[in-house]
This record gives sequence, structure tokens and C-alpha cells, in this order.
Amino acid sequence: MFGIVRPCRHRLGRHLTAEWTAHLCGLCLALRSEHGQLARIATNYDGLLISVLTEAQTHPGRTGGRQRRTAGPCPLRGMRTAPVALGEGPRLAAAVSLVLASAKVRDHVADGDGLLSRRPVALAARKVAASWSLGGARTGSRIGFDTAVLVDAVDRQTGIEALAGPGTPLLTVTEPTETATAAAFAHTAHLAGRPGNAAPLAEAGRLFGRLAHLLDAVEDREADAARGAWNPLTATGTTLAEARRLADDAVHGIRLALNDVEFGDGRLVHRLLVHELPRSVDRAFGTDACAHTAPAPHEPQGAFGPPQTPYLPGPEAPHDPQAPQGPGRPGEGDPGEGRPPRPRGLVTGCAAALWLCCTCQVCCAEEFEGPWSRKKREGCCHNEWCDACCDCGDRCAQCVESCKNCCDCGKCCCNCCDGDC
Repeated sequence: MFGIVRPCRHRLGRHLTAEWTAHLCGLCLALRSEHGQLARIATNYDGLLISVLTEAQTHPGRTGGRQRRTAGPCPLRGMRTAPVALGEGPRLAAAVSLVLASAKVRDHVADGDGLLSRRPVALAARKVAASWSLGGARTGSRIGFDTAVLVDAVDRQTGIEALAGPGTPLLTVTEPTETATAAAFAHTAHLAGRPGNAAPLAEAGRLFGRLAHLLDAVEDREADAARGAWNPLTATGTTLAEARRLADDAVHGIRLALNDVEFGDGRLVHRLLVHELPRSVDRAFGTDACAHTAPAPHEPQGAFGPPQTPYLPGPEAPHDPQAPQGPGRPGEGDPGEGRPPRPRGLVTGCAAALWLCCTCQVCCAEEFEGPWSRKKREGCCHNEWCDACCDCGDRCAQCVESCKNCCDCGKCCCNCCDGDC
């Protein structure tokens, strides 16, 4: 799974999380239904935005607007059934995702990445890419979308990268991606029967394509330098500060463009493209922090939670002879005596994590023991996600789950955004 818009469920809330999941599963099942099981690996977080945009522009009461069906059990959903999105939106998302995935495969084959450097594997990958490209074109033609604009953008990208060098404007390199996403975003307006939305959505799509290209370049910069691969920032001599400025400008432009779009129910679009995109930029540039897991100023956090200093020997964990001792080794702890059990090590924690995932306890259990910390945690399907629709602190206390304080147009009408939404 890949993409730049990866929302946190705590920020989405229960209702919007269910809607987001319905579009993600709808994209996956549309790929399977029209292009086979292998095509499901082209499912991506950004592709579902096309499905979300299509449905958001449709009047809630319009026939064929919000279509759902109950899908069968899936391991990624903890072997549970779930409502998934249907209609032209998921099909358009599938066509776009498949064509772009085929281009990505061809690019990796040309670069000889990993196993694709071996001739038999490269030959098989080329056949899969060609099949995906034709399949995406067929699906697109059925809903009136010409995927030739995507193929043309991919072909021009190769030539532009070959000619780019120090001093080449970075936006010259991102232009093909901008053109492709602009066409896909604009076509959602035609599918939803709102042709007046095409122009502002094309602008939002153009800026989203720019942002996706920029963040991909930022995240891959060090890895590309280590293996000598081509990177837009390195090739054009663009600094991280300039890349951050362009990314922030793109985020602001998307927000302004969406203000001119007429939605039937734009709450999920507003959440993903207005609130989550800035966090995607922060994550790419290493300044991300999720509010519901933010540590206190005096409590530094490690990769798996706060440091477990009370269970380490030495001056940080003085022994108290009056303290109650649990059974077994010193420091093992006894939950009944108010002391948590000793955390697991790396290897045993990984084994416990594998067991929790294979038995679906992470999703389905009402309560399970954390693999490393051994703290009690609630399963995803039983957890009451926090109610705030924005992570703006106390100012957003009135914004509750399912965005009851947000109007139908999708604008956030609480005071958390200082009026700039």
C-alpha cells in the first residue's frame, strides 16, 4: 500500500473512517473484478481520492449517488464483512491506478531494480505492465475517460528527466504528473453530473500531482543518493527549503481550489485534502507528530512508547526494599500488585506481534497485550476513537464524531482553523 494521504483513524472518527475504508475496499475490489487478483496490488491510498471526489459531488438523495454493497470477509479487515463503495468512482480510480502502476513497473524494469535486473523476471514484469495498461484503458473508455493523457504524461516524464540538470526549474519536472492528476480529478465532475466543478478540480488535481511528486522526491532523496538513482531534487539542485516552500504553496492552492467546488457531502474530501495533506508534508519533511500520541514535554518517546527506565538496573531504577515484589525474577512485576509486567525484548516482541496479527487479535479482540510493552490495548474494531474532528486542542472540543458541527458544504465551521478553511 502506498500514497501520501494516510489519515490517522483517531482524527477521522468512526463515521469518516468507515467511509474511507469503504472507498479503499471499493478500489481494491474494482481492480479484482475487472482485472484479476494480481491487479489488486495496484491499490493505493491516493487512488481512492478519485472515488471519494466522485461520490462527494453527488447529491446524497440522487439515484446512483452513494452506492454500497456488503463485501465478504477479508484478512485485512480481520475476516469481517464490510460495506464497500460501488459505481463509476471506484472504476475510474481503478483505471487510473492501473495505468500509473503499469508505468511504475516499466520504470523499475528500465532501471533494473532488485529482481527486475534478471531477464526472465523483467520479461514477465513487462507483460504484466502491458496487460495493466490495456486493461486500464478499457475500463476508462467504458466510463468516458481517455487514459491516453496518462500514458502521454508518463512518456513525456522520461524525456524531461533525461534533459533536466542543475538550474532546471523543479516544476518543469513535475509537470507531467500534474497534467495526469488534473485530468483524473476533473473527470470526477463529469461522472457526478457537475461539469461546473471540472475547472477547480483540475486545478486541485494539478497541485496534488505536484505535491505527490515533490514528497516522493523528498522521501527518496537519501536512498536515491545511496544507490546512484535519479532524483528530481538532486538533479535540479533544488534545496529542501525550496521544496518545502513549493509543497506548502500546493497545499494552500488545493484548499483555495476546493472552496470553488460544489459538493453534495464534502466532509471526507475536506478532511483528506485540507486537514491531512499538511500532515503528509510534515511527515515527509520529518516534522510530523500525531496529536493523540504526542508525548508530554517532560516525557520523551521511543519507537515503541516511553523508555522503560523503571525496569533497568542502575541509578535510574533504585531498589526499594519496602516495595512489593512480584513472583519470579526481580523486576518481573505482578499486575495484581500494581506493577506492570516486564517488557519483551526485540525478538520475542516480534514473535508476539506476528502471533497477534495472524490470529487477528489486533483487529477483533476486545483487549490484547501489546507485543513489546505488554500493556493492555483495545482491538481496532472495539476502540472508541477520539471524538475530535481536528487535533487543535481544547478549541476543537465542540467538534464531535461524524462532524456534527460541520455544514453540508464541507467547510469546518468551528474556530479551530482561525477562519482560513
